[in-house]
Amino acid sequence: MNQRTLLITLTGPDRPGVTSRLFSVLAGFPVVVADIEQVVIRSRLTLGVLVAYSGGPPTGTGGTLGAMWTAVERIAEDMGLHVELTTGTDLQEKRRRGRLHVTVLGSPLQPAAMAGIAGRIAAAGANIDRIERLSNYPVTSIEMSVSGADPDMLRASLAAAAHAHQVDVAVQRSGLYRRAKRLIVMDVDSTLIQDEVIELLAAHAGCLPEVAKVTEEAMRGEIDFAESLRRRVALLVGLPESVFDTVRKELVLTPGARTLVRTLKRLDYRFAIVSGGFTQLTDALVEDLGIDYSAANTLEVVDGVLTGRVVGEILDRPGKARALERFAREAGIPISQTVAIGDGANDLDMISAAGLGIAFNAKPVVREAADTAVNVPYLDSILYLLGIPRAEVEAADAEDGVVPPKP
Repeated sequence: MNQRTLLITLTGPDRPGVTSRLFSVLAGFPVVVADIEQVVIRSRLTLGVLVAYSGGPPTGTGGTLGAMWTAVERIAEDMGLHVELTTGTDLQEKRRRGRLHVTVLGSPLQPAAMAGIAGRIAAAGANIDRIERLSNYPVTSIEMSVSGADPDMLRASLAAAAHAHQVDVAVQRSGLYRRAKRLIVMDVDSTLIQDEVIELLAAHAGCLPEVAKVTEEAMRGEIDFAESLRRRVALLVGLPESVFDTVRKELVLTPGARTLVRTLKRLDYRFAIVSGGFTQLTDALVEDLGIDYSAANTLEVVDGVLTGRVVGEILDRPGKARALERFAREAGIPISQTVAIGDGANDLDMISAAGLGIAFNAKPVVREAADTAVNVPYLDSILYLLGIPRAEVEAADAEDGVVPPKP
C-alpha cells in the first residue's frame, strides 16, 4: 500500500504545551511519526512534524483527514500560532552525497560574509539543510549542515570567501568521522600560551633581538628548526637556573585555553602538548592544566647555570609528528581520531598526520597546509569545530561549580 505523508508546521511565539497538545490530537488517528524538528530563535518557535499513513486519507476515532486538520488548526488558534499542512508521497528523505558540516567563525559576523559563503555553497550545487548557532561570544559561530558537495572543492571555494570577508570557515565530513576525534595534540608557544618561551629567556639574557630574528626565520620555514634552536640556545649560555622560576610566572595562557582543555577532558578526550620549547617550563603547564602527554626539549644545566646546549635529540618538525603517533598508540586511539593544532612551520608534519589539522593564528604556509584555520584569538573556538556549543560548555561548568571568566 502506498505510503503518504503529511508535514504539519507550526510557527509563532514559543510556549509550554505546544508539542504535547499537537501529539495528543495526532494520537487519535492511524498515523505514525516519521520525523520531527523544532527550532526556537529568540522565543519564536518553528515545529515541524512529518507523519505517515497508508492508502487514502486517514480515519479514526477523531474522524477523517479533514477532522484532523480542523483539530490542528484549533490548537494553532488557541495558542496564537500559524499552521501549514503539506501532503506528499515520499516518506524516505533522499540523502544527497557529501554530507558536510560547514562552521563559520566571525568577530563580528557580517551579513555580507554569510551571503558570500551561502553563495559559494549554492554555486557548488550543494544544499544547506540546517543552520545552528553554536556561540555568540567572544565570537559568533554558525554551523551549517550541507549536502551534495565535494568536500575538497567546497573547502577550496569557501577558503576564498573566508579570506574575502575576514571570517574563518571549516569544512568537515559529518557523522561518526567527526565525532570520534579523541586525542588533541597542541603546540605550546604562540598556541597554548601567548608567548615564545625562548624569547622570554632571551630577554633575561639580554639577547632578545637576535633570538627573535632567528625564531621568525624558523617559523616561516626559511631555516631548519633544529639548527635555529641550537643557534638560539647558544645565546642563553650563562643564565642561572633560577630563570626558569621567573619565566614560569611570566607565561600567559591564550584566552580560552583552560576552557578548551577542561571541556575536552570532561568529554574524555586525551590532551597532549608538543613543544620546541623546554621541559623546564612545559612541565608546569602539564601539572597546571592536567595534560595527559607531553614532549619538549630540555636545556642543559651544569652547576646551576645554562650551558647553551640542549640535552638529547631535538624535538623538531618530524619529531612532533612522531610524538603525535606515539601518544595515539599509548592512548589506543587511531591517528584518524586525532586533532593537531599549531601555528608554525615545525607543526606542519603533525598537522598533516592528524585526522584534523588546525592552523591557529598561523603563518601563511601553515594555513595553506592545514584542514582548517582559526584566526580569532580564542583557543576555545576550536570547540565549535568539534560541534560543541558554548551553551553546553557553560551548562557543564555550572554543574561542576566552575565559573570561568568570559574571554
